Amino acid sequence: MAQNPIQSTATTRNQRVVVASRRRTDTWARRVFFVITVLPIGLIAVVLIGLLYRSWPILSRYPLVDLLFGVDWKPSEGRFGFYSFIVGTVWVTVVGVGLAIPPCILVAIYLAEYAGARIRLLAKPILDVLAAIPPVVYGVWGLLSVVPLVETVLGPWSQQLLGFWGLFAVQQPTGFSVLAGGIVLAVMITPLIIAVIFEIFNTVPVDLRNASLAIGATRWETIQRVLLPQVMPGIIAAIVLGASRAFGETIAVLMVVGNIAQVPHSLFDAAYPLPALIANNYGEMMSIPLYDAALLCAALILLVIILLFNIFATVVLKRFVK
Repeated sequence: MAQNPIQSTATTRNQRVVVASRRRTDTWARRVFFVITVLPIGLIAVVLIGLLYRSWPILSRYPLVDLLFGVDWKPSEGRFGFYSFIVGTVWVTVVGVGLAIPPCILVAIYLAEYAGARIRLLAKPILDVLAAIPPVVYGVWGLLSVVPLVETVLGPWSQQLLGFWGLFAVQQPTGFSVLAGGIVLAVMITPLIIAVIFEIFNTVPVDLRNASLAIGATRWETIQRVLLPQVMPGIIAAIVLGASRAFGETIAVLMVVGNIAQVPHSLFDAAYPLPALIANNYGEMMSIPLYDAALLCAALILLVIILLFNIFATVVLKRFVK
């Protein structure tokens, strides 16, 4: 039966309208998603510009090299050296991440490859609860448990060990130290790293495991030679994520690290990380010239360090994947 030309024309016109409407919807959706994607980058740029603007009075008065590598922190005398705070931040972060990496990888391997369904169901909510605990609770725990442990057990043990080997003597530790801050940080970032690595192991196809086991490999050989090479980029990304959080941690660390403006030379020395400097002093002694600008400059330095660390880790990760 032949179709009416008028009806055919109307149908074609309706189809064109529907197609045009879909294209407009797709275009608007693409633009909205683009804006949402660019928004975090814009926020970082706004924060950087704001910190740079508020820090400009001290940056214009003192050379950047003197600020970054100056050891003395005496605002009342006009000396603003951030070197001891930067080194303290790096020390605590490196110790915390170094203590967290081995158990995190081993626990994630066990949960992904060895544990039964009941253990996984029990472990996941526990990890979620540990990740949701407020940092101040970890700080109180560190103050009550980790600091006495460092002072009464780990410190004297290290003195005896170094004295036995004829190495330099360590001063009697007070417990408030880089090691105490590192232990607290390690406990804080452990749930995050374990959860990420566990999910990465679950993305490996089951066929790879079955193929390795089918040719006679043991489960550990399968993990070591098949799975780990596949998930290594993800493990690195998880470690970078944990380190980024450790860099900016404030409350828990300042409660156990000692907060003494000095360059630490051992794990048992007190330190003063940049986040603790900002949290302890911002809003106080603002009558001192350039004090406000100095603290905001410390925030700018911390943000730049974290950004550079993440950019460097991303570049290394991409080259590793290639």
